[in-house]
Amino acid sequence: MSEALGITFEENDRAGVVTLDRPARLNALSREMFEALSANYRRWAPAPHIYGVVMQSSHPSVFCSGGDLKVLNELNQQGATEAIREFYRAAYSHVWLIEKFIRPNVPLINGLVFGGGIGITLFGTHCVAAEGYRFAMPQVGIGFLPDIGGTYFLPRLLGWTGIYLALTGSTIGPADAYRLGLVTHYIPSAHFGVIKDALADNHPIDRLLDGLHRDPGEGELVRLTPAIDRIFAAPSVEAILAGLDAEEGEFEPWARETAAELRKKSPTSLKIAFAQMQAGNALNLAESLKLEFRLASHIITTHDFREGIDARIAGKGRPPRVAAGEPGGGRR
Repeated sequence: MSEALGITFEENDRAGVVTLDRPARLNALSREMFEALSANYRRWAPAPHIYGVVMQSSHPSVFCSGGDLKVLNELNQQGATEAIREFYRAAYSHVWLIEKFIRPNVPLINGLVFGGGIGITLFGTHCVAAEGYRFAMPQVGIGFLPDIGGTYFLPRLLGWTGIYLALTGSTIGPADAYRLGLVTHYIPSAHFGVIKDALADNHPIDRLLDGLHRDPGEGELVRLTPAIDRIFAAPSVEAILAGLDAEEGEFEPWARETAAELRKKSPTSLKIAFAQMQAGNALNLAESLKLEFRLASHIITTHDFREGIDARIAGKGRPPRVAAGEPGGGRR
């Protein structure tokens, strides 16, 4: 596969090897990359000589920053709604393909993995986090929704943590990710070469990963969990904000910071994400992806989506000018 695509596919004895290799764009995923991933997984699925697939990044501190917002912004400016819709179709189709891929599939993550990067790593047989792992679903911050399977996996996290991560886009490390079941193993990156060699040699991967796994520690969310479960169990976004505003004592600084962060985001996107989390527990993955595609097909035509991406890309990170109305308005 051409390196110009930003992703390469090789075979090393019994292993298929996927390398995200677009460092200048932080391995941001394009429609062509999703389609190439799907094509190669379809090729490897029936191949008798392939034992499993390993996925890695050429970037020292980023695994995948998510979808390519620069390309989406250009399409936005051109009014190319159908092309944006096809980007999301390719992304969600690949998630379903990974869900049905029965061979060992082992992403080795030692860096940022956001949004679409979660989608290409979470739904396989394994997911390995190293010391540099950083997870986030920040899509609400660009006027979008926590998609690429977020409707399915976020509501199934412990307590109300999924709603918290969906609405705030907060970043968590490997310890929290392991405790929440977002990764199957915590293995220092120094052992990644051993894992790749084992897959190439047809070595039973479960035994190896279990042997290399280390205790990642407690994580940062453990202390916040009582407050998260109490406040984010509220029946609406407005009620969550009211709970954060009313918080006193130990969790007050966190609550004020969290409320301020929520008020920077699109009110519509916050409410869509909240509704997703409410519905997601009753949906299987296929139903979740279909719902996300219907929602995405509508959202990409809205002001908040166009403004959210433009603010992030053309505006060099300036705050987006969201549509008026609570909960994005000022503190009461």
